[in-house]
Amino acid sequence: MAFLPILRLVVLITCTVFAIIVLGLSAHLTSLSEESLGGYFVFAAMAIAAAALTIVTLPAMVGIDFVRRGAFTSMVLVELIWVFVLWVLWIAAAGLTAQEQQFVFGEGNSCNYVDTDLATACHEFSAIEAFSFLTWIVLMGYNITLLVYALIGANRGNKTWTSSVGDGLLLSRGEPVPVTPMSTGGDYSHTAPSMQYPPQQQPQWTGQSNHTPMTAQV
Repeated sequence: MAFLPILRLVVLITCTVFAIIVLGLSAHLTSLSEESLGGYFVFAAMAIAAAALTIVTLPAMVGIDFVRRGAFTSMVLVELIWVFVLWVLWIAAAGLTAQEQQFVFGEGNSCNYVDTDLATACHEFSAIEAFSFLTWIVLMGYNITLLVYALIGANRGNKTWTSSVGDGLLLSRGEPVPVTPMSTGGDYSHTAPSMQYPPQQQPQWTGQSNHTPMTAQV
């Protein structure tokens, strides 16, 4: 099995697991903030949205690719665009989480609070930030790698943008263009006709001469 399909499978499964973790942490943090503060954090809503889209779409991409080869969701161009959208959402969630954590708990806080809910929220801030950054890095790295492979394959004459990662067209050489020989021998001829010459007539010696000898007259 080629390198890129294995990398794709590992990346999509890993990011799905990270998204499940972030979704659980963000949902619990939102529940705590609703009870304690009567509202929710913007970064938590962003993290929930990014995690939900990741959980819904990435396993679907893997499953559809196994069930039906050449589906629309497996095209390299579609995958590049959608993975780009996802890692933009994840970097936004990670940035908002880091900003909010610094504003609420301060920089370098060790989360040593007597209040259990406050300590739990502080740890969840850090966990959401860490897994959001990890998901962003993994998705962006795969996105760049897939784009480089697609560009190389396109330069080699392959239809990489409409193919899937498992087709093996991203780095393979394109098929040579067949050359049809020129036809000069008629409507139904595919090759030039060969020239036929009649055999040369060789003189035959019969032993008799048709010329009469000339005699000298004195």
